[in-house]
This record gives sequence, structure tokens and C-alpha cells, in this order.
Amino acid sequence: MEEWRQTSMKNMEKELLCPVCQEMYKQPLVLPCTHNVCQACAREVLGQQGYIGHGGDPSSEPTSPASTPSTRSPRLSRRTLPKPDRLDRLLKSGFGTYPGRKRGTLHPQVIMFPCPACQGDVELGERGLAGLFRNLTLERVVERYRQSVSVGGAILCQLCKPPPLEATKGCTECRATFCNECFKLFHPWGTQKAQHEPTLPTLSFRPKGLMCPDHKEEVTHYCKTCQRLVCQLCRVRRTHSGHKITPVLSAYQALKDKLTKSLTYILGNQDTVQTQICELEETVRHTEVSGQQAKEEVSQLVRGLGAVLEEKRASLLQAIEECQQERLARLSAQIQEHRSLLDGSGLVGYAQEVLKETDQPCFVQAAKQLHNRIARATEALQTFRPAASSSFRHCQLDVGREMKLLTELNFLRVPEAPVIDTQRTFAYDQIFLCWRLPPHSPPAWHYTVEFRRTDVPAQPGPTRWQRREEVRGTSALLENPDTGSVYVLRVRGCNKAGYGEYSEDVHLHTPPAPVLHFFLDGRWGASRERLAISKDQRAVRSVPGLPLLLAAERLLTGCHLSVDVVLGDVAVTQGRSYWACAVDPASYLVKVGVGLESKLQESFQGAPDVISPRYDPDSGHDSGAEDATVEASPPFAFLTIGMGKILLGSGASSNAGLTGRDGPAASCTVPLPPRLGICLDYERGRVSFLDAVSFRGLLECPLDCSGPVCPAFCFIGGGAVQLQEPVGTKPERKVTIGGFAKLD
Repeated sequence: MEEWRQTSMKNMEKELLCPVCQEMYKQPLVLPCTHNVCQACAREVLGQQGYIGHGGDPSSEPTSPASTPSTRSPRLSRRTLPKPDRLDRLLKSGFGTYPGRKRGTLHPQVIMFPCPACQGDVELGERGLAGLFRNLTLERVVERYRQSVSVGGAILCQLCKPPPLEATKGCTECRATFCNECFKLFHPWGTQKAQHEPTLPTLSFRPKGLMCPDHKEEVTHYCKTCQRLVCQLCRVRRTHSGHKITPVLSAYQALKDKLTKSLTYILGNQDTVQTQICELEETVRHTEVSGQQAKEEVSQLVRGLGAVLEEKRASLLQAIEECQQERLARLSAQIQEHRSLLDGSGLVGYAQEVLKETDQPCFVQAAKQLHNRIARATEALQTFRPAASSSFRHCQLDVGREMKLLTELNFLRVPEAPVIDTQRTFAYDQIFLCWRLPPHSPPAWHYTVEFRRTDVPAQPGPTRWQRREEVRGTSALLENPDTGSVYVLRVRGCNKAGYGEYSEDVHLHTPPAPVLHFFLDGRWGASRERLAISKDQRAVRSVPGLPLLLAAERLLTGCHLSVDVVLGDVAVTQGRSYWACAVDPASYLVKVGVGLESKLQESFQGAPDVISPRYDPDSGHDSGAEDATVEASPPFAFLTIGMGKILLGSGASSNAGLTGRDGPAASCTVPLPPRLGICLDYERGRVSFLDAVSFRGLLECPLDCSGPVCPAFCFIGGGAVQLQEPVGTKPERKVTIGGFAKLD
């Protein structure tokens, strides 16, 4: 057991080394970041940072004779020297106060200490090192470690003249080690020092208890808010007012229990630790093998590049050599021809000999061919030019592009995490996901899109994602999503180097019901003078005409404004349906909703109806029929939008429809969202208006569903409505009969 303890003490030596001097701690201080550093090293670091006078001793212990040799003189020993922390306070306060100067007007200097362990700057406050605690526990561990491994050999006397003798005693009050003679010398009989109790020689002198660096009192409490030990005076100061402070005993017991529990867990899972160590060692071996293979592959590829370059170099040099030999041959032939023109040699000499022939027929026979040669030589002499050029400029190489490619030669990098375009990503009849790569990301060959529902019960084990592999381009369609669900989606790219990081998750709400596809049909209640329907019949714009201008002139005398209505070409007779549209925020007054087909036809097939915000279709006669239908569901349900606002009634059923009355006193307005959603529940006879972006409910109304119900859009004044395009392929145009097509 003792042998195992000594082995453990030896193995923890790295935990007892100061990160600055790489030696065992000597009077370690606890930094605010919980790391430790020797007091002398901390002073040296602050001195290098330019802080002077902030390295006070946190323990504020008596100065040892070894550190102040001047105290050996009895005359000097009577002089009371000011403490360093008091001088420090005087320097900070500007040497006291004087009339006209308020205390504490100067801005205190905040001292920053570069922690060598966490490589960050920590704030020490105004007092510097004087406000730090000594780690007495760490000092005791270091001392036990020194004793177990006998580090440093014998302890020498600190007061002897060189060479010092071996120390036999130590004094906690004097903080020094003495031999027998020096101990008697510095502890004479009849003085207060004679009452000092000798201890065993040691290199570390610690106070009897941990003292507060601010008030020099023993710490008794622990501030959980500041995570700092405090004394009784600290508790009543304003610095810790309102903080959660507990006795040291409670903090000691709680922290000891936590540490014991954690240590027990680690010691009880030594097999797991050993397994993870084996796994890490195996990973190290694989890393070494993989690194060596990568080196060999790179070397082989570079050698291949070198072989290709060498082969290319040989072929280029061969081409230059052939060109050079051809030119030399042509120049040599030209030189020989010119040499034959010299007097008495070659062609000239032969011609001279032929001229000596007197036989005319023979001369003519021989001179005819000779004359041709002489003529060519004469022409070459008159128009002299070398037969070949001496320049090889056409053999120069342009390796700028190749050098750039070689300079940019680097390892393949996986694509960076894509950025999902939230402005173009949405869910309607299908989910459309759009993304892009960061500007400096390596290209991706293809992408993997993953998605899952978040509103389903979690299954045991890892989270399961549905995948769409090898997606080309930067967008994807996810078909047939579940209605009324929340999907989370992410995407990552892939190239030859492998898969990159995932993008940030994006959450999309799907519509609460199946999407209803329809077109706009302006044949019922629509005025072609004021309404313009797009060619694809998915957008309509209302342009106020002359009647609105005339009404504006007669506004004070009481007038009625015409209402223009556009209906959908599909009517719903069962189930739940959802559709969305966008209303131009500059619209004057637009009503979006649904209504009974029969009631809509009755309203707009008869005489032209007129409506204004103040118009009441009640004839003034109390027929009793109105009271009988008060509790019945209205045939219309509309949401009123005007000038970028939505008018909401005081209750869920407060809806004026086409001919109702909006009570301004009991209504409120909310901002118009980018898209509005309408959800119709035919069986329940309810219609809900939603924010189509966040799917937040705006209004829910009852609706008479005794017959086919179709979408309707009403305009008073200028306005525009755009139906949301389906994400998938556009539906074909339905053939309507009688103005409507039934959706069964």
C-alpha cells in the first residue's frame, strides 16, 4: 500500500508544477480563473506587464530575517517600516486628501494578469496580487510530495554565511530555517522572539489559517454569488449585499461530497477508463498509419507529377534538338554553296575550265547546265539571306498558368456548412428548401438533405433522420409532408474529400390542412373596369375608377361605395382545406375569406349592391325573422384588411362578412403579415385565419356549411391580392360548369 502511495505521488508531479517557472509551486496564489501560480512568478509577470507596486504579499505575514538582513541591527529593528499594502493604498489614493479634493475621485486602475494556463487575461481588481488567496492546500500537497520523493536533498540554513550549514530548526513566525547557532542568535533570551516555538526545517511557511486579504481576518463564510471566501467584515460590506452567503462548513461539506462522489465514480469506472485509453491508443496507431499512408500517397502523386514533367521536358528538348539539326544542315549546305563561289574552287573553277573549251558544240552541251547553276548562284549572292534563323523564340514556354496551379496545389477540403436561405425556404403543398455555400467554400459535387418531424414522440436511441441523397443543385423539394406538423431540416455538401459540416437547423411549419388549388374567376360580381385578373388567374388588382372619385366628392352628403368581388373556381363540400395569399399593404380595403356558393350568387347575380363602412342593409322593419337567425352561423366569413392593418373583432365570432357591421369601439388592429392563411373545416363549420409564415392564429369564425363553400375576395377602392403559388407543378386549369367546380 505504501509503495502504491509513493508511486501515485510520483505520477502527480505534473500537477504540482507552476506553469510559469515549470518548478514546484512556492507560495501559490489562486487566480480568479481558479488556476495557480507562484507568488514570485506572479510578481515577475506583473513587472513584465508594466505594473509596479501591485505585487503585495497576500498572506501579509511577518518578514523573515533572511529576506531583510537589515533587521540584524538592533537599531534598525526598532524602526517600524510601513507595510507594502499600506504604501500601495497611499499611492492609489493620491497621498491622502486635502481641502477641496474628494476622496475616491480618481479612477482606480484595473490590473489584468495574463494567465499562462488558460492563455487569457484575468482581472485582479485594484489591489492586484494583494487581493488573492494563497492555496495552502496545494502547499501542503507539495510539501508531502517533497517528503515522499526526497526532492531537493537537505534544507540549508538561510542565515548562515557561505557556505551555509544544514538547517535543524524552523520558525513559523520568522518564516526562516536556522541551524542551531543561528537560531540562538536570532532568538536571544529575554526578548519576544525567544517565545517562538521551533519547528522542523521546511521551505514553505504557511499561516495557521486562511486569512481574508482585505481585512486580515480569518475567513468564515463562502459567497456563492462571487464564488469567493469572505470574512465577517466582508459579509456586512456593500460588495456582498444581496449575495447568497453560506458558512464555510456548509460549503466545505457540499464541495467535499461532490468531489468525493466524482472521484468515487471515476475510481469505480477504472475499466471504462482503461477501455477508453486503449481506444485512444488504437486511434493513435491508426493516426500514425493513416498519416504515413497519406505521406506516401502525396509523395507518389508528386513523383508522378515529376515523371510527367520529366517526360515533357525530354520531348520538348527532343523537338528543339531536331529543329536545331535541321537548321544546321541547311546552313551548312548554304555555306558549301558559297564556298564553291570562291575563285579557283568549286563551281567557279569548273566554269573557268569550261570557258577554255573551243569546240562549240561541246561547249554548248556543257555550258547550258552550268549556266543555270551560275545563274542561281548569282541570284543567291545578290539576294543573300541565311537559310535558317538562329533564334529559338518559338520554343519558349509559357508556364505562368502551370506555376499558379502548382502554387495553389493543396489538399482537398470538404465543403463548408451550407447557409439555408430562409427567405426562399417555405412549406406549402410541399416543402421547398433552398441553400447556398459560403463565398470561400470548396465546391460540392452533390448534397444530402436530412429532415425529420419534431412533434412526434421521441424514440429510444439516436435521433433518426430521413435523407435525400445526392441532390444536385442548391434546392430540393420534399413531397407529401404531413399536415399540421413541424419539420426540422438540414443539409451538407459532399465532394471528393468527403462530407462537410451540416448547416444550421431550420424549422418549418406545414399547413394545418391539405392545400386547396384553385384559380380566380371574376365572372361573378367583378367589374372589368375596376378589376384586372392576371393571365394565370392567380392574382387580381383593383383600380379605383370614376365612381370612387364621385363618391369622394359626395362623402359629406352620404354615399355608398361599390364592392367588387372575385371568387375561386373551386367549391368545397367536405373535409378540411387550406390556402394562402398575399395582400398588398397599400390596399385601401380588402376582405379575404369564404362564403356559401348560393349566397354569393344571390348577392351578385341580382341588382347591383352597394356597400360602405357605414352602410346598413337593414330596412328598419322589425320583421322577427332577424331574431330567429341570430344564433345561426353566418353564410360569410371574412377578414378585413386595410392600409397594412388587420381589423379584428372583440370576439371570435365578430365578423361582419359582406353586409355586417364592424364595431370600431370593440375592435383592434394588428400588423398585416407577409402572407395570410385560411383554413376551412367543413364538417365543424369553422374557418380560421392564420399568419401563413408563423402559423399564428389571427381569428376563428363560425360558418354556415350547409352547401358548397368557395373562396372569395372583396375590394373597396384600390388593392391587390396574390394567391400563393404551389411548390410543385402547377395544377391544370379545371373546366367549370355553372361557374364552379365541385371538389368532392
